[in-house]
Amino acid sequence: MAQVVASRVTRQTVGAIADGAFKVLLAAVCIAGAAPLGRLLGTPAWLMVASGVALLIGGGIEIRYTRSRSMRTYTQLMIAYDSGWVLTALTGFLMARQGSTVGGEVWMGYQTAAPIAFAALLIAAAPMRRTSGAQPDTSP
Repeated sequence: MAQVVASRVTRQTVGAIADGAFKVLLAAVCIAGAAPLGRLLGTPAWLMVASGVALLIGGGIEIRYTRSRSMRTYTQLMIAYDSGWVLTALTGFLMARQGSTVGGEVWMGYQTAAPIAFAALLIAAAPMRRTSGAQPDTSP
């Protein structure tokens, strides 16, 4: 007898997919606008492109693993990632405000390393255990 497995999409799953999609969108902006954004942030264009590639990889893996990793794992990783994002953005802003020219590099450096770390931790996380709550298929 075949079993039908229903996939339940929760708000948390939609949130994880949206987070990954945002990273992919930000990746496209970083890559497409590497030169002008680099000038604006005071970073070399290669760092913008590297950040874009890292965000693309991280966002793609984040979307890919939504069905096989627990939302608890996602939530913990997103909190850690976003906390680091806020801290490095604040650090970069404060450095720029004090006249330093490396504030943008600090922030974009984080945007290059953090998505890869996020993706690696997500891949390394234990797969979600599937519950066997599906009903048998009784169709003729």
